[in-house]
Amino acid sequence: MKYALVTGGSRGIGKAVCLELAEMGYNVLINYAGNHEAATATKEQVEALGQKAATLQFDVADRNAVRTALESWKENNPEATIEVLVNNAGIRKDNLMMWMKDEEWDQVLDISLGGFYNVTKEIVQDMIKAKKGKIVNIVSLSGLKGLPGQTNYSAAKAAVIGATKALAQEVARRNITVNAVAPGFIKTDMTGDLNEKEFLSHIPMRRFGEVEEVAKVVGFLSSPASSYITGEVISINGGIY
Repeated sequence: MKYALVTGGSRGIGKAVCLELAEMGYNVLINYAGNHEAATATKEQVEALGQKAATLQFDVADRNAVRTALESWKENNPEATIEVLVNNAGIRKDNLMMWMKDEEWDQVLDISLGGFYNVTKEIVQDMIKAKKGKIVNIVSLSGLKGLPGQTNYSAAKAAVIGATKALAQEVARRNITVNAVAPGFIKTDMTGDLNEKEFLSHIPMRRFGEVEEVAKVVGFLSSPASSYITGEVISINGGIY
């Protein structure tokens, strides 16, 4: 009864990751914050691939809600183990620093960075006991390069990159790998407000990426094929450096 937990798994990259992991043979826990309809649709698609699926509604930024939801699921599924954790939940609240509202800073860091801590803290302890696990954090080109108008998002993703490298060293002896995937411009709801044509000149491949392309990299890092890779950040950005 091996499961993969994907935060923010109802849409976009998260949904593509859920389907990729299902195709690899994992049962899938789909975390979502509010869009029940999208989460249910993803659950049905996972089940259509022959795997079990369940939806877990909680805000990753709410530590008590995370703890309550995951402890409840564990109690109700004593024979199941979460072998893969994909920290994908995140939001953008773009603004120039001089005009940024306090809540725009707080919300972005609370979800991307706080969410990473809240969920990983609950899962990694079980992985340590089992001496097995894969943790993949979805970060961003913004966290590596820094993008104007995204001081909050860049800070949050850069922090998760640092945490990835540190945690990887803490748990390596327990046969747990911790890696990150840094997408560039990917066609999702999150980038729906961007004019793709305006950005193509900055992308050597002259196109936005597809969610399935990101999911394939996550799948590799969740598989035995990546067993000697840890603490790494793999960019998938069409050549932007």
